[in-house]
Amino acid sequence: MRFELFIARRYLRAKRRQAVVGIITGISVLGVAAGVAALILALAITNGMRRDLQDRLLGSTAHVELMRVASDGIDHWRSLTERLRSLPHVTAAAPGLYGQVLISRGARSGGALIKGILPDQERTVSDLLQSVNEGSAMALAPVSTSASTAPNAAMPPVVIGSDLADSIGANVGDAVLVTSPQGELTPFGLVPKYERFQVVGIFHSGFYQYDSSYALARLADVQRLFGEPDLVSVISFKVDDLYHADRIGRSIEAAAGKGFLTTNWMEQNRELFRALRLEQMVTFIVIGLIVCVAALNILIALTMMVMEKTRDIAVLMSFGVRADQVRRIFLCQGMLISVIGTALGLVVGYTLAWAGGHYRFIHLSAEVYSIDYLPFAPRWIDGVIVSAVSLGISLLATLYPSASAAKILPAEALRYE
Repeated sequence: MRFELFIARRYLRAKRRQAVVGIITGISVLGVAAGVAALILALAITNGMRRDLQDRLLGSTAHVELMRVASDGIDHWRSLTERLRSLPHVTAAAPGLYGQVLISRGARSGGALIKGILPDQERTVSDLLQSVNEGSAMALAPVSTSASTAPNAAMPPVVIGSDLADSIGANVGDAVLVTSPQGELTPFGLVPKYERFQVVGIFHSGFYQYDSSYALARLADVQRLFGEPDLVSVISFKVDDLYHADRIGRSIEAAAGKGFLTTNWMEQNRELFRALRLEQMVTFIVIGLIVCVAALNILIALTMMVMEKTRDIAVLMSFGVRADQVRRIFLCQGMLISVIGTALGLVVGYTLAWAGGHYRFIHLSAEVYSIDYLPFAPRWIDGVIVSAVSLGISLLATLYPSASAAKILPAEALRYE
């Protein structure tokens, strides 16, 4: 192939008798580069979205959650938590009590999901307490029952999300009114139960669903608010293999006994990740059309080059160059255009993806996209796939011009020269 490659390189570098051929060749290179760079960026964005959402979800929620089939809660949760924590593949466990509440400060209010926790155990299954950037979550440490029910006891502490704090205008140290719909039955009907909490911390997870509607308080305080004597609604688990959370969840469910069921992070977010995979596939197909357009430019450039080099091809064939060698000359020429464009596109695409991931200069609306910036996560395997697609499409585009060049008859081409 050294002879064919030498001639192909000479043809690309030679001055054109028709300037339009050189212009189309340059456009072909830039088209391939633009298509490859766009594909690398698009795949980096979709990979970044999936990775970022997954990391934030797993940082804010447990891998597996155990609850009762009935809605009466888990009463023997202490012994059950200790027993299930020792199961294979389970690395941590923590009880919790969920409930919908209304949190208000003055005339401003917002709905929230409050969770009663034991902070030391909650830190082993969730990173929300580590994301407190205002105040401190130290006040959530459990206190004795007598101290918490004393007449002069301070208001119970609560940690809320940053977007929820902004919506109700609450800062660290402010008192908020937490109203539970699970009220008390009186002669006047069901009266909602409420209690004043003090905001001791504000967390920012970067995940809008949690920052806008999530609150953490001590387990005993939430049990008192909901009138649950000593119950929890869920036991959360962290496992050693998050991609086998469903299988590990079934073993936890079997060990817990009859009347329990488990859910895992994959089941809770299946539709979200399915939509992201579909988006990645559609994006690849749509932006891949840029490479197809660039391949058409390669076809046009080579076809015009064959017409321009008809006499040269005839001279080469009269010197003994075979038809298959002529075919390979133009195949090499098309592949050189594709390789140069692909290499340029990879450099540009990975450079822009690295800059976007490092500097985070593209911001998003967290209310719409759940995250507040556009993440980039370029992978080397994407570069391999994009390069293979680009080179394959370009190779297909060179088949017709190279076959036309191989069919030139030297005597006919040189008759009027």
